[in-house]
Amino acid sequence: MLILAFHPYNFWFLAFFALVPMLIAQHHILPRKWSGLAPAVGVGGWLFVFLTAMFGNNPAGQVIQIVVVVIIIIQVFTVPGVRRFHEHTGYRWFVLQGIADWIGFEMVRSFIPPINTHAFIAQTMYTQPWMLQPISIFSIYGLGIVLMLVNFALAKGALVYFDGKGRLKELPHDKTQSAIHWLATAGIVLVIWIGISLTILSNAPKDSPTIRVAAIQHNYPRPGHLDTPESQLIRLQALKEQALSASRQGVQLIVMPELGLGFDPQEEHSAELISLAAETNAYLLIGYGVNDPRGWRNEMVMLTPEGKFLDVYGKNHPTSPGEPPIVTSGKYPVYDTELGRLATIICNDVHWTNTSRIFARKGAQLIAVPTLEGPGIALEQVAQSILRAVENRVAVVKTDVAYAAAIIDPYGHIIALRNASPNGAAFALVDNVPLGTTTTLYSRLGDWPGWLSLAGFIFFVVFQAMNKRQQKAQS
Repeated sequence: MLILAFHPYNFWFLAFFALVPMLIAQHHILPRKWSGLAPAVGVGGWLFVFLTAMFGNNPAGQVIQIVVVVIIIIQVFTVPGVRRFHEHTGYRWFVLQGIADWIGFEMVRSFIPPINTHAFIAQTMYTQPWMLQPISIFSIYGLGIVLMLVNFALAKGALVYFDGKGRLKELPHDKTQSAIHWLATAGIVLVIWIGISLTILSNAPKDSPTIRVAAIQHNYPRPGHLDTPESQLIRLQALKEQALSASRQGVQLIVMPELGLGFDPQEEHSAELISLAAETNAYLLIGYGVNDPRGWRNEMVMLTPEGKFLDVYGKNHPTSPGEPPIVTSGKYPVYDTELGRLATIICNDVHWTNTSRIFARKGAQLIAVPTLEGPGIALEQVAQSILRAVENRVAVVKTDVAYAAAIIDPYGHIIALRNASPNGAAFALVDNVPLGTTTTLYSRLGDWPGWLSLAGFIFFVVFQAMNKRQQKAQS
């Protein structure tokens, strides 16, 4: 069910109860000694299938497979202790510990390249704007808490039912009451969450300023700096054709892909690009990669219709494994244009929550997300782009070298989407998008529910150790 809840299947509703069979197996069917097999198969199997489908057998995929195997081994050896703890405490902490364990560990792995925010449970809702809006307050970790609350409350109710073999009246009153209370709490929290989300959507401004944007792809999956100098002209011509196609549709902003070119546009072929900006009468965001004496530069630069190059943005989170540190990282330029306040991140930056949040706090109304991806990860980065848009209430224009492009409004609605996987394609995706109009609480407060969950995760690790010591002393 977890596999089906995520893209490309998008049976999002399964995320509300996908863990229940695994938890029943873990706490009711399997003997305690082997209870770790349930999450090893459930969680480990899901992560292995989902992440391998995205990354394939490349170096990043191999690292992820190793991490997943480590997670499986940890589950096998630690889960029996978790079950012993719950049995000893009468499952009093079952729901809270389950939430803290899942969401706290999401917080931990958000800092582990190349996993980061891949496969977060909140991601299952990326096609459902009616469920997403409160993440502008509570973050994706808050949405994860709601989904885990529902899963563990349902699992607790099922465990109580099975423990009584369907004869609930024969069970201790406090046990059934606890399950009922948690089910009621989960229902109330879910209703409140949806109510907040629908209220935010209903109060969305109807007269936000809009701009016409284009996400263009040239269908050259190979990074530009790895091509020959002669091939750079072919790449440039392919991007020029798509830009001119977009200009005939009246675009004002054209976003090119990550590493689309292998030269610094301020040093080479500058006249051609300035001429292109003038001919299209549009702002151009140009992606390129350069190895120079200072080190590796994976950058985007804005070129105005008047032919002026604005500040350079250097990718802040190199793609791991394989990409070296970017020497121009650490700066966050916001382009104050006649269209609005525009900014850009690059590819792997979208898998970290901090980069977009910094731009939102600096007043960005639209954030571009140029990428260089493989076909397996195409929809993953669309999903991440939607989450970043809603968290910070900014418009997003996501483009790629060959596979998936999307135009997303500040409330997570997909205005335009084209997924050219698995064969890739050159195209210009064009549409109007409303700009963001305000900074969210999330932009100011950050991932506080994630940190709270991590604190809960640590608390229960210590609590379980103390409980185990107490059991031994009593024995």
